[in-house]
Amino acid sequence: MPRSPHTLDDWLATLEARHASAPIQLGLARVHAVWQRLAGDRPELPPIFTVAGTNGKGSTCAMLDAILRAAGHHVACYRSPHLLDYTERVRIDGVQADADALAQAYAAVEAARGDTPLTYFEHGTLAAWHHFLHPPAGTPTPEVWVLEVGLGGRLDAVNILDADCAIVTSVALDHTDFLGADREAIGREKSGIFRTARPAICGDAQPPASLVEHAREIGAPLWVLGQDFGFENEGIQWRYWRRSAPGGAGVTKRGGLAHPALRGAHQLINAAIALTALDTLRERLPCPMQAVRQGLMQVQLAGRFQTLPGRPTVVLDVAHNPQAVQTLAHNLGQTFSPHTRAVFAMLADKDIDGVIQAIAPRIDHWHVAPLPGPRGLDAARLANAVRAHSDAPVEVAESAAAAYAAARQAVGENDRIVAFGSFLTVAEILRAIQQ
Repeated sequence: MPRSPHTLDDWLATLEARHASAPIQLGLARVHAVWQRLAGDRPELPPIFTVAGTNGKGSTCAMLDAILRAAGHHVACYRSPHLLDYTERVRIDGVQADADALAQAYAAVEAARGDTPLTYFEHGTLAAWHHFLHPPAGTPTPEVWVLEVGLGGRLDAVNILDADCAIVTSVALDHTDFLGADREAIGREKSGIFRTARPAICGDAQPPASLVEHAREIGAPLWVLGQDFGFENEGIQWRYWRRSAPGGAGVTKRGGLAHPALRGAHQLINAAIALTALDTLRERLPCPMQAVRQGLMQVQLAGRFQTLPGRPTVVLDVAHNPQAVQTLAHNLGQTFSPHTRAVFAMLADKDIDGVIQAIAPRIDHWHVAPLPGPRGLDAARLANAVRAHSDAPVEVAESAAAAYAAARQAVGENDRIVAFGSFLTVAEILRAIQQ
């Protein structure tokens, strides 16, 4: 462990070592205390969008970021996890933070925390916000922050800031050890980002009663997909609609919209969520229709049904829970391929069986691999799980990169490779492709 961290890599290594054996700690008291020392009791903050949800958080944040920037606003965006480089998490106007500048922010957090312990995620979150408040010379001061929740919502570090618009994209079973064993418990945790008299958006057409009830209890106006906003797919274009208020009679419609550059039919849900959120703050952050169209056409986010150029078709997707993998399977079913090979690796604490069952009918050949680290699932166990739910052949590789190489060697020109199961899976394959 470095004694005096200087570079960003030093800081990340220090924090990883500091918390290598420590359990995840959920709670706001520690991080709130450090934030007050770091930024003052009442720092001047711009409008904030906070985005939680089981799936769709990253895509929704990316769309908000792209549309706001197309409208001429200076945007800070904080997302996690990253794929290849930690600085992907911290962006101003779409540009990743400079590693040296971010290292200085880490040092500022370290100085402010004193004896207060912070987790890896908490330290990084506060460093990102310090970077947003004190951008390097030549970087504009952000006029709006888009913040992605790391885990849950109510007790996540991001939730120490009051969202001007809070978004829950979806509610499904994931991280059940921390958030609860059913959708009602998880919905309650995620709805903890809602604030009294401030707009709340739910992209789940069947939200848990706990989420709806919490919004009602605190007086947060809640727009729900299919009830208060939604979309109509019109082929090469789509139409968005929204009620002026939850349950209200007035309906606004916007047609002739280009499909988002992010692939997959489910991205229309995320686009409708983003447009509803932007509409709720339109007086403070105006976004004309031209900016909406431009932002949707230009939005980028690696690892979300990302299709690489060339042949054979290669699809990379970070889907790692049954709901996300069901969406992946649906998207695969929208295009024909004679033979589909899966490159598959997962973390041991995920719903392995549920993920395999969700996509097994779409897979003709499996290439499974282990993931590194204490949470990684070994390839032998993963192969046994696949065989329990699929009759397709299974090959075992020593790494995700090796599994991808084996799939590339065996695949036909008109066939398809789909790599999924974890951010770590996609990241390893992207590194292998770059090399």
